Amino acid sequence: MADTPELMDEDEPFFSNLDIFLFSLIAGLLVYWLIFRKKVEPIPEFKKLESVAQTTRETSFIDKMKKTGKNIVVFYGSQTGTAEEFSNRLSKDAHRYGMKGMSADPEEYDMSELSRLPEIENSLAIFCMATYGEGDPTDNSQDFYDWLQEGDADFTGVKYTVFALGNKTYEHYNAMGKYVDKRLAELGAQRIFDLGMGDDDGNLEEDFVSWREQFWPAVCEHFGVEATGEESSIRQYELKVHSDLNMNKIYTGEVGRLKSFENQKPPFDSKNPFLAPVSVNRKLNKAGDRHLMHLELDITGSKIRYESGDHVAVYPINDSVIVSRIGEVLGVDLDTVISLNNLDEESNKKHPFPCPSTYRTALTHYLDITNPPRTNVLYELAQYATEPKEQENMRKMASSSPEGKALYQSWVLDSCRNILAILEDLPSLRPPIDHLCELLPRLQARYYSIASSSKVHPNSIHICAVVVEYETKTGRVNKGVATNWLKSKMPTDNGHKATVPMYIRKSQFRLPFKSTNPVIMVGPGTGIAPFMGFVQERGWLKEQGKEVGETVLYYGCRHKNEDFLYQEELEEFEKTGVLTALNVAFSRDQAEKVYVQHLLKKSKEAVWRLVHTDNAHIYICG
Repeated sequence: MADTPELMDEDEPFFSNLDIFLFSLIAGLLVYWLIFRKKVEPIPEFKKLESVAQTTRETSFIDKMKKTGKNIVVFYGSQTGTAEEFSNRLSKDAHRYGMKGMSADPEEYDMSELSRLPEIENSLAIFCMATYGEGDPTDNSQDFYDWLQEGDADFTGVKYTVFALGNKTYEHYNAMGKYVDKRLAELGAQRIFDLGMGDDDGNLEEDFVSWREQFWPAVCEHFGVEATGEESSIRQYELKVHSDLNMNKIYTGEVGRLKSFENQKPPFDSKNPFLAPVSVNRKLNKAGDRHLMHLELDITGSKIRYESGDHVAVYPINDSVIVSRIGEVLGVDLDTVISLNNLDEESNKKHPFPCPSTYRTALTHYLDITNPPRTNVLYELAQYATEPKEQENMRKMASSSPEGKALYQSWVLDSCRNILAILEDLPSLRPPIDHLCELLPRLQARYYSIASSSKVHPNSIHICAVVVEYETKTGRVNKGVATNWLKSKMPTDNGHKATVPMYIRKSQFRLPFKSTNPVIMVGPGTGIAPFMGFVQERGWLKEQGKEVGETVLYYGCRHKNEDFLYQEELEEFEKTGVLTALNVAFSRDQAEKVYVQHLLKKSKEAVWRLVHTDNAHIYICG
């Protein structure tokens, strides 16, 4: 009996203390791990930032219109900036008719609010809608398009009109504009003027001006208003010159976030391009007076994914010689740090391009200085021409008169006069550089069909392009902005890696889902680009043991010994059976011209068998 308590005294505390110690240790480690893990988890912080952004952005265009006394809203679906430019012109026009307009990006607003538009007296919605690729909506109007398709809103009392922008050489010409015009009517809205059709293959500017000249009188008649006769120029932005700004706060070419080129963060898109190092830049053609090039962009570590048929968009920069010459002609210091601030404080668009910046940066990275300026730019600049005849001609070119249109066509378009050429040829025209910067359109990204397959080249994107250079009627040499800039991008430049700001634009140009489907590809010149990706992918599928249908290519160039692009690769693909048939037309190697269509006609029975019997897919590029 005496021994029992002694045993209990020794053993019991020993086990209970160990249990408590082990339990505490495990619990402590678990709590510490959970807390430590949460500290490095970036998600809560990201969500918090996102919610702040959402609460500060106003998504009601109706409230904004009421607050600012606007009664006309012009929405734009724009990929290259032209529809946005036309939208700005129409919203500016409104004041000439005693109305107030605002230009709006449908991506930034709740478009279901369109049904509330009748709450505003004498209100009107105008849509400038561009069509991208094979009948697709532009990136910024994709959500609006999806909503129109799925929704069943009631637009009774909503008054609208549509101007469509497209290219007649595409099968689905102006599909987006036509769809918006038709769908709004189906949902009960009232069309107050006919759908306008702009053709970029012809003269888009003339199509727009002609439509606009008839549109505004129709608006006046509908609402019972008269033109105010105010033809004076109205500035949208005011100039602020910065004298003591920290250099770290000045934009130097970034598209979106300040310092985004120094501190790269995925995901990468149009507002946040990736600086891809150039790993290969070689000349493709063996002879001839043209320069055809093959570039490879390294996307290692960027998390960028692409598929065969997608487009790569690159942001080029303007020729420094042209930029400096503009500064010289206008007599300004291009390194002045400035901001152009929107006079409408309620506008979502605070600046025409990233500000603060310098005039040099704006003219180099942000403004289109090489395309012939549109008529509205000439009209606004005319007030600064001190020579009466020069001012008269500028105003005439901006009018809708047959004589004015003919003068604009011959003097500006046919002669390929950019803004520098116009300033040089009109000595009395010396506008303030800040107004010029306000009027010039934004320099846009250039799109190229990707010439590689991500199955074969997951970490690089290939570009095939021809360098654009030509002499104009005025004896000047004009150079393509992007191709000449890309040409200079050698893999190593004085020890530094040359980089290209880029992002991926998805496409509908896709290989058939079933690899057994035959494909017929027709790609003259640099139209070969997407087909290099297609052929690489079909070869990869074969290597994986997949059954692959016939792969037939029709390719055309001028001379076999000069510009047969990717000759060695294509002949190797044919030799290994990846290409079932390689048909090449050399148009100038014989007396009679031979093109791809001649080769197609020659093998019409085989082509018809593939299409009719075997369900072949036909692709054309170039």
